[in-house]
Amino acid sequence: MAAPNVLNPHPPEFERFLYASVGEDRNGYVVTVLSTLARLGLDPWKEAAELVALGRDAAQARLGTRLARFRDVPALASDHGRVARDLSQLLPEGPISGNLKRSAATVAGGRPGTSGAIWAVLAIIFLLFQMFMVGGSGSGE
Repeated sequence: MAAPNVLNPHPPEFERFLYASVGEDRNGYVVTVLSTLARLGLDPWKEAAELVALGRDAAQARLGTRLARFRDVPALASDHGRVARDLSQLLPEGPISGNLKRSAATVAGGRPGTSGAIWAVLAIIFLLFQMFMVGGSGSGE
């Protein structure tokens, strides 16, 4: 049976934080934390996992620094500290649980064993293709 997170491999613990608004852009569209981090060239789930690992105060400071660099939301220029404080409250709390550790490790390093499984499947497909091509051409002789 397939794992429950096949369609959404990202940790659900980060959704409340990543989908929170940082404000409106110049066109009046709501910009989320996820969009902000992506526009800054960061992996949003990896950044969220690192923020959780830092702890609340350090996460707030790092997030404030990130938001200060973001120019698409004009209100952040003067209010990035308050927004960072409010957003850091949305990060999962307390010590990282086993489930959250696995989620953070998956985000940071990818799904364990996935690349090996992909190569194994590709090798099997290649071998089957070769057997079909070689077996099919010799049957008429």
